[in-house]
Amino acid sequence: MWKDFKEFAFKGNVLDLAVAVVIGAAFGKIVSSLVENIITPLVGLLLNGVKFTSLSFKYKETEILYGNFIQSVFDFLIISFSIFLFVRLLSKFKRKKEVIVEEAPPIDSKEVLLEEIRDLLKKQNNA
Repeated sequence: MWKDFKEFAFKGNVLDLAVAVVIGAAFGKIVSSLVENIITPLVGLLLNGVKFTSLSFKYKETEILYGNFIQSVFDFLIISFSIFLFVRLLSKFKRKKEVIVEEAPPIDSKEVLLEEIRDLLKKQNNA
């Protein structure tokens, strides 16, 4: 069982996935900060200083913070769009790196015979 676990845990795909999760978490924090500290205040300025997080509805003694929900949806849209652009950029670079290897066309039997004749003539001239 230990051997199977080691083989699973140290496969390239699992390590790549672990690295991707860590990088994704860091990227998510950057995008969240961008949304929270730059984009949301700019949108607030466009909407005459409205802050999404301060929007609420009070019913009796319960306060419904629908502004937080709007902010979460807005964060999700910006983060998912940013990740989409990042993945799209990476896929463009990956496509450029792929080299198309063209296979040589199959050699015709006549060409093979001509090559053999050429080689025999070279042997006769060298001898």
